[in-house]
Amino acid sequence: MKQHHLAPSPGSRRVSRRVGRGDGSGRGSYSGRGMKGQNSRSGGGVRPNFAGGQLPLAKSLPMLRGFTNIFRIEYAEVNLEKLTTFPKGSQITPLELKEAGILKNLKHPVKILGRGVLEHPVTIAAHRFSKAARVAIESAGGTVKEL
Repeated sequence: MKQHHLAPSPGSRRVSRRVGRGDGSGRGSYSGRGMKGQNSRSGGGVRPNFAGGQLPLAKSLPMLRGFTNIFRIEYAEVNLEKLTTFPKGSQITPLELKEAGILKNLKHPVKILGRGVLEHPVTIAAHRFSKAARVAIESAGGTVKEL
Protein backbone atom coordinates (compact mmCIF):
# COMPACT_ATOMS: atom_id res chain seq x y z
CA MET A 1 0.00 0.00 0.00
CA LYS A 2 1.25 3.43 -0.91
CA GLN A 3 0.25 6.88 0.23
CA HIS A 4 -1.62 7.68 -2.98
CA HIS A 5 -3.85 4.62 -2.43
CA LEU A 6 -5.19 5.95 0.89
CA ALA A 7 -8.72 7.34 0.80
CA PRO A 8 -11.31 8.17 3.47
CA SER A 9 -14.06 5.62 4.15
CA PRO A 10 -17.11 6.08 1.90
CA GLY A 11 -19.62 8.42 3.54
CA SER A 12 -17.20 9.64 6.21
CA ARG A 13 -16.53 13.00 4.52
CA ARG A 14 -19.10 15.35 3.00
CA VAL A 15 -18.24 17.03 -0.30
CA SER A 16 -18.06 20.81 0.09
CA ARG A 17 -20.73 22.83 -1.76
CA ARG A 18 -19.32 24.73 -4.75
CA VAL A 19 -21.13 28.06 -4.88
CA GLY A 20 -20.92 31.11 -7.13
CA ARG A 21 -20.14 29.17 -10.31
CA GLY A 22 -22.94 30.34 -12.60
CA ASP A 23 -26.74 30.28 -12.57
CA GLY A 24 -26.88 26.89 -14.27
CA SER A 25 -25.24 25.25 -11.25
CA GLY A 26 -28.21 25.99 -9.00
CA ARG A 27 -26.01 27.91 -6.54
CA GLY A 28 -24.95 30.82 -8.72
CA SER A 29 -25.27 34.62 -8.43
CA TYR A 30 -26.14 35.01 -4.71
CA SER A 31 -24.44 31.76 -3.64
CA GLY A 32 -27.13 30.80 -1.13
CA ARG A 33 -26.79 34.07 0.81
CA GLY A 34 -29.94 35.79 -0.45
CA MET A 35 -29.92 39.46 -1.44
CA LYS A 36 -28.45 42.40 0.53
CA GLY A 37 -28.13 42.54 4.30
CA GLN A 38 -25.42 41.98 6.88
CA ASN A 39 -25.18 38.23 6.33
CA SER A 40 -24.75 38.55 2.57
CA ARG A 41 -21.58 40.66 2.90
CA SER A 42 -18.11 39.19 3.04
CA GLY A 43 -17.07 39.02 6.69
CA GLY A 44 -20.68 39.79 7.61
CA GLY A 45 -22.77 38.24 10.36
CA VAL A 46 -23.04 38.69 14.11
CA ARG A 47 -20.82 37.18 16.80
CA PRO A 48 -22.02 33.95 18.44
CA ASN A 49 -23.25 35.47 21.74
CA PHE A 50 -25.00 38.47 20.15
CA ALA A 51 -28.64 38.67 21.26
CA GLY A 52 -29.84 41.55 19.08
CA GLY A 53 -29.06 44.30 21.57
CA GLN A 54 -30.70 42.46 24.47
CA LEU A 55 -28.45 41.88 27.49
CA PRO A 56 -26.49 38.72 26.61
CA LEU A 57 -27.07 35.63 28.73
CA ALA A 58 -23.42 35.45 29.83
CA LYS A 59 -23.59 39.02 31.11
CA SER A 60 -26.92 38.56 32.90
CA LEU A 61 -25.64 35.64 35.03
CA PRO A 62 -23.58 36.29 38.18
CA MET A 63 -19.82 35.83 38.01
CA LEU A 64 -18.29 32.65 39.38
CA ARG A 65 -17.48 33.04 43.06
CA GLY A 66 -14.76 31.46 45.15
CA PHE A 67 -11.65 29.71 43.94
CA THR A 68 -10.23 26.24 43.29
CA ASN A 69 -7.79 25.01 45.90
CA ILE A 70 -4.77 23.71 43.96
CA PHE A 71 -3.55 21.78 47.03
CA ARG A 72 -6.76 19.75 47.40
CA ILE A 73 -6.11 16.02 47.88
CA GLU A 74 -8.46 13.72 45.98
CA TYR A 75 -8.90 10.29 47.49
CA ALA A 76 -9.83 7.02 45.81
CA GLU A 77 -12.82 6.01 47.94
CA VAL A 78 -13.50 2.37 48.82
CA ASN A 79 -16.53 1.27 50.84
CA LEU A 80 -16.51 -1.65 53.30
CA GLU A 81 -19.02 -3.57 51.13
CA LYS A 82 -16.26 -3.98 48.50
CA LEU A 83 -13.90 -5.53 51.07
CA THR A 84 -16.18 -8.49 51.92
CA THR A 85 -14.65 -10.47 49.01
CA PHE A 86 -11.30 -10.72 50.82
CA PRO A 87 -10.85 -13.85 53.01
CA LYS A 88 -10.79 -13.81 56.82
CA GLY A 89 -7.57 -12.44 58.34
CA SER A 90 -6.18 -11.12 55.06
CA GLN A 91 -3.90 -8.10 54.76
CA ILE A 92 -5.51 -5.48 52.51
CA THR A 93 -3.29 -2.77 51.01
CA PRO A 94 -3.86 -0.39 48.10
CA LEU A 95 -1.85 -2.79 45.89
CA GLU A 96 -4.19 -5.69 46.78
CA LEU A 97 -7.20 -3.46 46.03
CA LYS A 98 -5.77 -2.71 42.57
CA GLU A 99 -5.07 -6.39 41.87
CA ALA A 100 -8.63 -7.28 42.93
CA GLY A 101 -9.97 -4.72 40.43
CA ILE A 102 -11.49 -2.47 43.11
CA LEU A 103 -9.09 0.38 42.29
CA LYS A 104 -8.35 1.36 38.71
CA ASN A 105 -4.88 2.71 39.52
CA LEU A 106 -2.77 3.88 42.46
CA LYS A 107 -2.70 7.53 41.39
CA HIS A 108 -4.70 8.79 44.40
CA PRO A 109 -4.36 8.00 48.11
CA VAL A 110 -6.99 5.54 49.37
CA LYS A 111 -9.77 6.37 51.82
CA ILE A 112 -11.94 3.63 53.35
CA LEU A 113 -15.59 4.61 53.88
CA GLY A 114 -18.17 2.95 56.11
CA ARG A 115 -20.98 1.83 53.76
CA GLY A 116 -21.64 -1.89 54.13
CA VAL A 117 -20.95 -4.47 56.83
CA LEU A 118 -17.68 -6.30 57.49
CA GLU A 119 -18.32 -9.73 59.08
CA HIS A 120 -14.79 -11.08 59.49
CA PRO A 121 -11.54 -9.59 60.81
CA VAL A 122 -9.08 -8.17 58.28
CA THR A 123 -6.05 -5.88 58.48
CA ILE A 124 -6.55 -2.84 56.28
CA ALA A 125 -3.77 -0.42 55.34
CA ALA A 126 -4.93 2.82 53.72
CA HIS A 127 -4.16 6.54 53.78
CA ARG A 128 -7.41 7.63 55.49
CA PHE A 129 -10.42 6.05 57.23
CA SER A 130 -13.81 7.54 57.99
CA LYS A 131 -14.94 7.29 61.63
CA ALA A 132 -17.71 4.84 60.73
CA ALA A 133 -15.29 2.63 58.77
CA ARG A 134 -12.74 2.60 61.58
CA VAL A 135 -15.41 1.59 64.13
CA ALA A 136 -16.83 -1.12 61.83
CA ILE A 137 -13.41 -2.66 61.10
CA GLU A 138 -12.36 -2.71 64.75
CA SER A 139 -15.73 -4.06 65.95
CA ALA A 140 -15.35 -6.95 63.46
CA GLY A 141 -12.00 -7.76 65.11
CA GLY A 142 -9.86 -6.26 62.37
CA THR A 143 -7.04 -3.75 62.58
CA VAL A 144 -6.61 -0.36 60.94
CA LYS A 145 -3.23 0.83 59.71
CA GLU A 146 -2.80 4.36 58.36
CA LEU A 147 -0.11 4.76 55.72
